[in-house]
Amino acid sequence: MDFRVFSLGSNDGLAQVIAKTLGMPLGQVKCKSFSDGEQHVQFLENLRGKHVYLIQSTPPPAENWIRLFLAIDAARGASASEITAVVPYFGYARQDRKSRPREPISARVFAVTMETLGANRFLTMDLHNDAIGGYFRHAIVDNLLARRVFIPFLRERFKKALTSDDLVVVSPDVGGVVRAQSYAKRLMKEAELAIIHKEREMPNKITRMKLIGNVEGKIALIADDMADTCGTLATAAKLLEENGAREVYAATTHGLLSGDAGAILDGSSIKKLFITDTISTDRPLSSKVEVVSVGEIFGKAIQRIEEGASLSALFETD
Repeated sequence: MDFRVFSLGSNDGLAQVIAKTLGMPLGQVKCKSFSDGEQHVQFLENLRGKHVYLIQSTPPPAENWIRLFLAIDAARGASASEITAVVPYFGYARQDRKSRPREPISARVFAVTMETLGANRFLTMDLHNDAIGGYFRHAIVDNLLARRVFIPFLRERFKKALTSDDLVVVSPDVGGVVRAQSYAKRLMKEAELAIIHKEREMPNKITRMKLIGNVEGKIALIADDMADTCGTLATAAKLLEENGAREVYAATTHGLLSGDAGAILDGSSIKKLFITDTISTDRPLSSKVEVVSVGEIFGKAIQRIEEGASLSALFETD
C-alpha cells in the first residue's frame, strides 16, 4: 500500500490516533499562517504516484477550508495518484439548501470546489444532511457514522438503566428522528423514543418547544449530530425535566461548543454531554463534556480503502 496520511493542523490529536491505528507516522507537511491571515501549505516529501489522505476538520471554517483547498492543489501538482479529503466535521453543512431568496447553497460550494481542485474521494462523519453527498458529482463519498463508537460506549455507560428499561432516547427535533431511532433500536428492546418539536425565528434561537412522548421517571438521552451554542440542549433538558425525566444526558457527534456554550452547559441540568473528537478537543471544555474518540474508525476506513475492501462493516453496529 503506497499511501501517505497528512494532518493539516485543525485536529492533530485525531490525526495521531488515525496514524496509530494504521501503524504509520503522519506525513511531513508544513502549514503556516502569514501575518495577514493568508495560509501556506508545503509538502516536505515525495507524493508522486501515491494515494494522499488530507485530514482537516473545518472549524474555524474559513482558514481551515482554505488550507485544505491549497493542500489538494499542491498534492495534485505534486503528481499524487489519488487524493482523499478526510473532513471529520464538514463546516457549512447546515447551509445545505436555499431557504430564502438570493442565498448560496454553501455546502454545495465547498463540495464543488474540492472536486474542481482534484479531490477523488471525500471521507467524513455524520453529515448534517445525507443529501450533501449528492453535491459531489465525481468524487466518491463515504459518510461514516458515529454510532459505531457511541453505541458500545452508551451500552456500557447506561447498562443499569438499559437492564431496567429506564432509558428513553430523545430526538431534539423532527429532522433528527431517523438518527435517534437508529440509536434507540440498537440500545433498547422496545426502542422507546421521544421527540421535541421546536420552532425557530432565527438560527440558534428557539422560540417554542413541545415534547411528544413520555419521559416520566426515565433517564433521557438526547441524540443529535452537533452541539453548537448548547442553547437548544439546555432548553430541551429543562423541558424534559418539566415532563418528569429523572436525569438528562446528550450524545452529539460534533462538539462545536462555540460562544458561551461551556457556561450554558454548566448552568443546564444536563448531567453529561458525550461528544467525539471530529473537532479538536485541545481547548478548554466544560467538566460535563466527555470525549469518545473516532480516530480508530477513520483509521480502519482508510485501511479498507487501501485494501480495496468494503466499508459496509464500519456502518453496522451489532
